This record gives sequence, structure tokens and C-alpha cells, in this order.
Amino acid sequence: SWVTEAKMQVAQDAEGAICDMPAGPSELMVLADDSANPEYVAADLLSQAEHGTDSQVILVSTCPTLIAGTLEVLAKQLATLPRQTIATEALAKSLLIQVTDMQDALDIANTYAPEHLILQVRNARKLADAVENAASVFIGPWTPESVGDYASGTNHVLPTYGFARSLSGLGTESFMKAISFQELSWAGLNELAPTVMELARMEQLEAHSHAVRIRLNKESSC
Repeated sequence: SWVTEAKMQVAQDAEGAICDMPAGPSELMVLADDSANPEYVAADLLSQAEHGTDSQVILVSTCPTLIAGTLEVLAKQLATLPRQTIATEALAKSLLIQVTDMQDALDIANTYAPEHLILQVRNARKLADAVENAASVFIGPWTPESVGDYASGTNHVLPTYGFARSLSGLGTESFMKAISFQELSWAGLNELAPTVMELARMEQLEAHSHAVRIRLNKESSC
């Protein structure tokens, strides 16, 4: 919340930097099947829950045994955390979802569009190919979200609140400025003129229409 407020204030200053995206609370979704290790899953969920009381973590699994095992070890791991109180409050707003197959799990993930998506499933790379909406994806049992925070080299300024459906994480292009250039021939202007003048008329912007019409009239009189 502090980062978001700072970004918005700086973005309002003409001399400041543009705001890349509103950064909301941390989010983590884990898709897991019966091949997943419940201790790893629990640890990953807690790694985001400890960020803040407004964080949300979600486990989506096809395996009831995995869900039960995760709940059991999660309680044990939670008891050892210095930020236990914060994580507990975040967990109160979090979810465990059992689904019939991984396609259902994937549908939920693509609808939710999580900031972080961990795939602890068989053929995780294949499943990753079907991910359409997620800010950052962590593939397989040896890729905890923590490495994305600190060391794996991926960007970690990521969209939350479902904005991963339409926004990407911060990248090199976010620091670049583009300029568009255009040049029409008279024939090209003549082709576009009816559309431009009609839209200008609908918006009651007569000078826009005139700037096109005067050129067509000038050319036809030459």
C-alpha cells in the first residue's frame, strides 16, 4: 500500500516518473496434484501470507489427501514464524479449492490471474503452456516463489488484483519512450477523409473536419 501511494503521488508530478501499475497486496496461487509435496506447498503459501494481513494465498488441487496434508504441515510451519500473527490474518482470507481435474484448476488460475502462480504438478512445463493470465509463473517443485523475489533474475514488479489479465510485469520497455510518425499521400488522405470527417462531425469538432476538407479542396483546384 505504501508503494502504491508513493507511485501515484510521483505520477501526478509532471517532472516525476509515470506510474507503471497499481501494486496491490501480494497474491500467490498454487496448482498441485498428488505428486506435490505438502511441505513445499505449505511453505510457499506461508511465504506470501507473511507479507501482510491483506495478502491472499490460494491452493487449488485435484487431491484431497494433498489438501489435508498441506493444512496439517501449514499449522506446524506457521507456529514457527516470527510474523505468525500477520500470516494468520492473511490465511483467514485465503482459500483451499478442490477440483476434479487440472483443467478446472487451470480455468480458475486463468480467471483469477494471480500475481504469482506455482505449478507443483506432473508435466508442469506442459501445463505452463496453457497459462494465459498470471504475472509470474514458477514451474516445478524446485522453484519456490522466494527465488523470484530475490535471486532468479526475473522481474518482481508485478500486477495484482487480476490486472495480469491485461498487464505484464515491469520490464525494460517500461523505461522506454516511443514516438509515432505518419505520412500520407494525397491519395491516402482522400481514402481516409470520409471516415475522419464523419467522426469529427459526430464529435462536433468542425475544425478537425475542415483541416481535412481544405486539403482535398486545394488539391482538386490545382
